[in-house]
Amino acid sequence: MKIVIFGATEVGCLLATEFFEDHDITIIDKEENRRDEFSKLDISFVQGSACDMKALKQADIINADIFIACTGIDEANIVACLAAKKIGGIRTICFVSKEEYKNTLYFEKNNGLQGDFFIDYIIWPEELLTQEIFRIVTVPQALDVENFADARARLLEYKVTENLPIVGKKVKDCGFTRDTLIVGITRNGELFIPNGETTLLADDKLIFMGTSHSLDILAGTFFHEKEYVRSVAIIGGGEVGMMLAQSLEKLRVKTKIIESKYERCEELSQALQHTLIIHGDGTDLKLLDEESIAECDVAISVTNNDERNLLCSLIAKQLGVKRVIARVSKVLNIPLFEKVGIDIAISPKNAAINEVRNDLAENDVDILATVEQGQGEVLEIVVKPEFSGKKIMDLKVPVSAIIGVIQRRNNVIIPKGDTDIRYEDILIIFTKAENANKIKEFFKVN
Repeated sequence: MKIVIFGATEVGCLLATEFFEDHDITIIDKEENRRDEFSKLDISFVQGSACDMKALKQADIINADIFIACTGIDEANIVACLAAKKIGGIRTICFVSKEEYKNTLYFEKNNGLQGDFFIDYIIWPEELLTQEIFRIVTVPQALDVENFADARARLLEYKVTENLPIVGKKVKDCGFTRDTLIVGITRNGELFIPNGETTLLADDKLIFMGTSHSLDILAGTFFHEKEYVRSVAIIGGGEVGMMLAQSLEKLRVKTKIIESKYERCEELSQALQHTLIIHGDGTDLKLLDEESIAECDVAISVTNNDERNLLCSLIAKQLGVKRVIARVSKVLNIPLFEKVGIDIAISPKNAAINEVRNDLAENDVDILATVEQGQGEVLEIVVKPEFSGKKIMDLKVPVSAIIGVIQRRNNVIIPKGDTDIRYEDILIIFTKAENANKIKEFFKVN
């Protein structure tokens, strides 16, 4: 597949370096000094702007399959996508940073106002970040949450603390709930696929898949100190903070926002009916103590500054908040946040890259989710006739992977080794990212 990327931003570079081994990648950017950096990776580089027809033609847009615009300028991304669509009629993916652009572009696309001149997929990273944080907040103690099969099946990730009774036990002896599978373990930063003989250690991150009901029981039995999240403090009243509060209000979660700009506080007070708006500095220890932030179930720092989010999160931890979530703008900063004790560090760019990865997936092999900064992938594969009737234990899969869920018409099945698969079953498979292509090839029968 030939992919043209407009913008050598952090997102553009992450996309290029992830896909260049399997696809023909061309990057368009105004900075000439980036040429040598990409040529070492066998990535073509065109100096210029994708808003310029000459640059698009130089990038051979007419023969491209996908065009991705991810500069930091919304208007440039929109114009470039429309130009690429006009020249090549290819699939276009446009990054925007403003809700009004996303809403307008979707309205035109979905209401037949654009003819053949439209953008196929609009990505607003802040919205994706909000959705991801909301999923995690609503499941107490979870590090990651993904929903499958219309939310009837889930992936949950938990950290093993020293006081849990499963420390030192083998997986087969832990007594995890029925219809639940442990599909991955991250230990010392490295993800691997466990088996029944694997011994669980303190500080392991455990990844489970199963039915939503069984995972609720698992969580309540092994990991939750409280059944529900009842109160949340949000530091930063920008778009992400406001959208989070709106979602939490619908669940009747007691929510407060700490925002440093008075004018923004006034806007928030008009948009939010049941959220306490506090004008102040999220790094002010006295303010946080006076507002009893330590009594909140979760504290979330979502300002636009990584250093500020780190400081706010560390102060919240120091005051006694048991679960702290921080927004991280620079993807490379995520390990640092986690190393100093922040429970969950999430980047809007990672969320957006996951969306692009999913969009580029083949029609019959969909990437539903990624975990642990891309180390693991959840694949959705439709069973071909050649595999119908085979038992899972008889599948000679070439690499380590676990079929966590089988969706069969309206039924969700958590399989065992003797479970057979049938034609048109949808398999939800967990594997390491480096092995994903081998899984796809195995189930792809010509």
